[in-house]
Amino acid sequence: MQQQFNNRPLKNRLKKVRGRRASSTKWLQRQINDPYVAEAHRLGYRGRAAFKIIQLDNQFHFFKAGKRVVDLGCAPGGWSQVAVHKVKSTPENPLVIGMDLLPTNPIPGAEFVQMDFTVEEAPERLKAMMGGHAADIVMSDMASNTTGNHGVDHLRIMGLLEAAYAFAVRVLAPDGVFIAKIFQGGTENAFLAQMKRDFQVVKHAKPDASRKDSSEFYVVALGFKGGQIV
Repeated sequence: MQQQFNNRPLKNRLKKVRGRRASSTKWLQRQINDPYVAEAHRLGYRGRAAFKIIQLDNQFHFFKAGKRVVDLGCAPGGWSQVAVHKVKSTPENPLVIGMDLLPTNPIPGAEFVQMDFTVEEAPERLKAMMGGHAADIVMSDMASNTTGNHGVDHLRIMGLLEAAYAFAVRVLAPDGVFIAKIFQGGTENAFLAQMKRDFQVVKHAKPDASRKDSSEFYVVALGFKGGQIV
């Protein structure tokens, strides 16, 4: 699914509102002038992030009919929406399972559980929801709340990513796939080296839907070799 957008600059401007912080005004201004936000609304996606996973799949082709998908930090559900369509998940045979601390509104073909994926019982709870099967794909678009301190924020983001990875290697089937958001900051190299030992292929990508001024990119690990990290 390739999305085309008009490249002409948009002219929408927000009226000044007393009491609104400049950072809030800047964020709102960017939202109303973002073509991916408008297209997500038009197509019924729950956020512009849906286009990131669409574009990653267009590049790496990891979604296939019948694959079992786990969406960590799934709320509000945009990635799960795309996965349901791509793997042909149905309410009768749900292949997409989402986990989040926040509630997620239902999506036909997906099952959501409100829980912390880092608790000890989470992997077994997930496997039970999948009928005892392992996952073919674990994906995460999570990012921790920021403090404004770049060093602290990077460490918190990497800690969340490492937790997602530790979960993934407990539930993935052999030859499985792990997809996650990562931020440049200097401490990600050791993590990527570990992934290269656990997977046959590890790639980096920055989808067009990622904002140009963001340091985020995505890691796509293909061909899980099995076993657990130590």
